[in-house]
Amino acid sequence: MKTCCLAVLFTLVGSISQAADLPRSEPEAQGVSSAAVLSFIEAADKVDSMNSFMLVRHGHVVAEGWWTPYRAEARHSLYSLSKSFTSTAVGMAIAEGKLSVDDEVLKFFPDDAPESPSDNSKAMRVSDLLRMATGHQSEPPRKGDEAWTKTFLSHPVPFKPGTHFLYNTSATYMQSAIVQQATGQTVLDYLRPRLFEPLGIEDPTWEVSPQGVSTGGYGLSVRTEDIAKFGELYLRKGKWGDRQLVPEAWVDAATARQTSNGSSPNSDWDQGYGYQFWRSRHGAYRGDGAFGQYCIVLPEQDAVIAITSGVRNMQEILNLVWDHLLPAMHASNLATDEASAKQLRDRLASLTVRLPESQGEPGNATGKTFAFPANDRKFESIALEQGPTESQETLVVRVGGAEQRVVCGRGAWHDGEVAWGGFPAQPAAAAGAWNDGAFTAKLCFYETPFIVTVQLKFAGDEVTMNSETNVGFGPTKQTELVGKAQ
Repeated sequence: MKTCCLAVLFTLVGSISQAADLPRSEPEAQGVSSAAVLSFIEAADKVDSMNSFMLVRHGHVVAEGWWTPYRAEARHSLYSLSKSFTSTAVGMAIAEGKLSVDDEVLKFFPDDAPESPSDNSKAMRVSDLLRMATGHQSEPPRKGDEAWTKTFLSHPVPFKPGTHFLYNTSATYMQSAIVQQATGQTVLDYLRPRLFEPLGIEDPTWEVSPQGVSTGGYGLSVRTEDIAKFGELYLRKGKWGDRQLVPEAWVDAATARQTSNGSSPNSDWDQGYGYQFWRSRHGAYRGDGAFGQYCIVLPEQDAVIAITSGVRNMQEILNLVWDHLLPAMHASNLATDEASAKQLRDRLASLTVRLPESQGEPGNATGKTFAFPANDRKFESIALEQGPTESQETLVVRVGGAEQRVVCGRGAWHDGEVAWGGFPAQPAAAAGAWNDGAFTAKLCFYETPFIVTVQLKFAGDEVTMNSETNVGFGPTKQTELVGKAQ
């Protein structure tokens, strides 16, 4: 490979975590068409909103990109992709003789078991938790005022375990709790020397329950390349370099079809379920999380695809993978296509989450503070001021008695720490624009899939504020607030 090409390729990703030790290669050298990958990027860029993408072929990263303000060095919430890491911890603990897939769940929590558990509850085993076949008709809730294990064990089990598929995040929590009972460590601490450190995954974080147990089914945050490494580990049957980190037999079992869950040939959610991995079309399997967090493993193509995003239609992203990336991979190396490779590098280097569009003259609201009537969101007032530079505005918001200043770049993202509505203070980037007298700000919480769009419409001494989140587990539009100038 030419030195100049290597330099351009490394420039493409900007600053990369020190743990980013997967080798890089030009696509054609690994049998991948740059033009086809470019077609994927062009199609994916129309989806609002993609966060990051990485394609690994024959163990080499051949394409990678982050939609600014998302970045290579930032961790990202995995949501249910965390489940695949939890099941890996179960497999490792089994290999160490700490437990068995045939162990009864009740065995681990004698103090949390109901006085008279049902026969189905008694029959539930670790394997049933792994394959989402616990026998529940509804998912046991996870309440903050009661041990989640106790709530789980008291929940009705109307079906014989192993006979009924129900996607069940509480079942994954139970796996995490079992690993902690069996090893004396949280799943995060247990995996640190056994998985994260060997793979070079630096500083992973994992949410915990009120009882101090890693949440298991969600809550893990790692970087995009860490997702790709995890996929590579499974693609290599649990082997990393010369070390067998995960038993090959466990990899085979975890990624096989353990439970039938549908029959549609067009749905990637109807291809069967393994041990916290989904079977996919085209002979692939994957870990995935809410709003489009993906670790896709394609054994037949010797490839791994890592994606983070904030989308409502998760199937749409997988369709783009099958339509563009699957046919991009060939059995042998391809002839150099420097023109397409350069186009791809340039396109990947220029990706950005859509910025608010500017149109017309700026409004004349600077200097006014608008007070809101009492509301359940605790917004008290808002003002718009000139930012630190002429190309910035500052939102001055008072929420719950505390003032926050959010600097919004005009036509660019400005980094800061932001708390907004139900989002606690965390790293975020903000951008804003005037459009026919209204000011629109986008707040991108780039360690998550969430982007909040805020629109302020000014009319004399009155402002109307509307805000909407791109994705959510419930309503994404917030109640409109009308403020009066003080």
